[in-house]
Formats: sequence, C-alpha cells, structure tokens
Amino acid sequence: MRHFGHIAPEVRQRLFHQEPCEFDADSSARLLSAALGATLYSPATRPRLADDILKQVGRGVVSMVLCLEDSIGDEDVVEAEENLVRQFTELAEGAVADLPLLFIRVRHPEQIPDLVHRLGPAVRLLSGFVLPKFTEERGITFLEALSGAEAASGRRLFAMPVLESPDLMYRESRVETLEGIARAVDKYRDRVLALRLGVTDFCSSYGLRRAPDMTAWDVQIVASVIADVVNMLGRADGTGFTVTGPVWEYFRVQERMFKPQLRRSPFLEGQAEELREALIEHAMDGLLREISLDQANGLMGKTCIHPSHVLPVHALSVVSHEEFSDAADILRPERGGGGVLRSQYTNKMNEVKPHRAWAERTMLRAEVFGVANEDIGFVELLAAGIPD
Repeated sequence: MRHFGHIAPEVRQRLFHQEPCEFDADSSARLLSAALGATLYSPATRPRLADDILKQVGRGVVSMVLCLEDSIGDEDVVEAEENLVRQFTELAEGAVADLPLLFIRVRHPEQIPDLVHRLGPAVRLLSGFVLPKFTEERGITFLEALSGAEAASGRRLFAMPVLESPDLMYRESRVETLEGIARAVDKYRDRVLALRLGVTDFCSSYGLRRAPDMTAWDVQIVASVIADVVNMLGRADGTGFTVTGPVWEYFRVQERMFKPQLRRSPFLEGQAEELREALIEHAMDGLLREISLDQANGLMGKTCIHPSHVLPVHALSVVSHEEFSDAADILRPERGGGGVLRSQYTNKMNEVKPHRAWAERTMLRAEVFGVANEDIGFVELLAAGIPD
C-alpha cells in the first residue's frame, strides 16, 4: 500500500516531486509509525465490517482500529468479538492484497491472547492492538499479554497505548504517571508502534467539550497535557515515540459563532472555491487548523472517526517542496560540521546542527507521504484525493 495510492498514477506524477513510498504490514516499525496517517476507528459491531474495510482502501485509508471499547456498549462485547473473528476470516479467505494496517482496541488484557487464538490463520491480517487508559500498572499487563500472544501466534504484533487516564490530567500526578508510562513503553520499545492521545477522556475529567470552531490546542488544560506528553515521550534524541494527534469529533456544523478559518485565496488560485465551501460546511476548517497545530507541536498522524477526515490529514502531511529543499540542504554530508546557510528559497536561515532533527523527521515524512511538486499546495492535494 501507499499514501495516495487510490489516485491514478498520472495524477500522482503531476502532484508529486517524490511520490510516497510503498509499504506493508511487514515494513519496519520506524516506517510504519510515520505511515499510520489518519487512523480510522470503527465499531467492531458493524455487520459488514469486511466490506467497510475494503471500501476505505478506495478512499486512501492505510490504518484502521476496530473498536471493542468505548464505541460499543458493555452488553455488545461478546457479539462484537464474534463479529470480528467472522469478518477477519472473510477478509483472509478473500486474499485481498492491499488491506490497511488493522488493529483491535480491546478492553482488558485477557482479550488479546483469546482473540489471537480465535482468529487462527486470519491473524496474519492483524497488525496489533490498541491499549486503552494506559498507565504503568495497567499497561504492563497489556504488554505482557501482547508479548505472549505474539510468541504463540508467530505473528509480529504492535501495541498502540492510549494515554487518557485522569492521572495524566491532574497536575499533582501528571509527572509521576508519565514517568511510569515511560518505564513501561521503554521496556517493550520494540512492540510500541505509537502513542495515541485520548483527548475526549481528558475533557471529560473537567466536563469540557471543544466546539467545532476551536481546536484541542485552544483548550488550555488539554493543551498542557499534550505538551507534557510530547515533552517526556516524544523527544527526538532516540528515546521518544511517535505521538499521534487527537480525534476530531465533528463532520457537519449547523451554526457558527466565529468566522471560517480557511483563507479564500488558495482555493481561488486552485479554482476550488466549491471545495472550500464544502470544507467549511462540514467543519473541516477547524480540522485543518488542528492538524497544522498538531504538526507544529510534534504530533504525527491523527485519530479519525469519520472517513471524510482522512484526506485532510494526509494532504497536510505531504512535505512541501520548500521543506524538502531545506531538509536536504541541512542533511548534506559536507554539512556535518555545522554552520548556517541561506535556504534555496532565499527566505530563511537553515542552521545545520539545531535543525538536523527537524530535517531527519521531515525526510521520514517525505518518504511515506511524498514531496509535493513546487507549484502544488494542499488545495490541489485535497481536490485530487476526493473520490469521484
């Protein structure tokens, strides 16, 4: 699979200076953690789940979470587990090559070995498990269960812990909780693909819910938690992990308090004014702003609950030609000793040593999401990616 693989090859050639790379479930953890992109969540109770998964491939989805936790009622868990096993078996028998990376969000550790056993040969389609309300005490039991299931099945299985515990919200317990999480994930570093943020749970601790014209970064008590998570668990010194962006809850807005946050000029230049209006109508201007702030604050990828959110995440993850040019200059072998140079776009200073970690991160993103041609912006990428 590849990002923007659902777009015709001739269109990709027009859009990309460097096309996104191909990858699969057996690719390196480093590559997969960056390639997760917009991870689409779906309740495991959906009766045509196998068909839904195949349908999302055609919309550019490359990672999905099939949820047995908060998205379904307590009384539906048994039925949902049975449905998962049945749907995985159907997919496995169909022998479809280009499936997304598939993860199961469980409620408790015992579900992991049980589901892996029940899946049988269909476990080859599973990339791992999402571990809810992750703390050191809870997390170790989940990770031990995953390690055992991996050994029993012979299938590499990744963990994606969700950081959503109230202890992370509360100032007096935050650092201690983060230190414990750091110990747990470091012990199982090879199995932890990414850390996910449960911002809805963070908000619930204070009875909050952000409006569609506000981002998670506008809710200061939430923003402070995300910043501390990145500070302690997302460092670029080799000790950190990929931390993904929080879920965007909205897909249609009935009434607005504030002006839309999308400038008209990029859409006029791209002859895509109708696209702008559609994005505003469906609250995508807020989503686009939140994605940009996620990236500026060290997050990569995003949890999504609606298929319409996937393309904006991926379009804004593509590396611009200018970013690529700067990163390539910084990482030239002859620049190993440091120094300062003017960018090829002659609009900024590139300082080799301080900007090296940024350049390396940018090149990884360029590998999985591609590099846009010099005259291509996010409007063209959005417009090209919308299914006919």
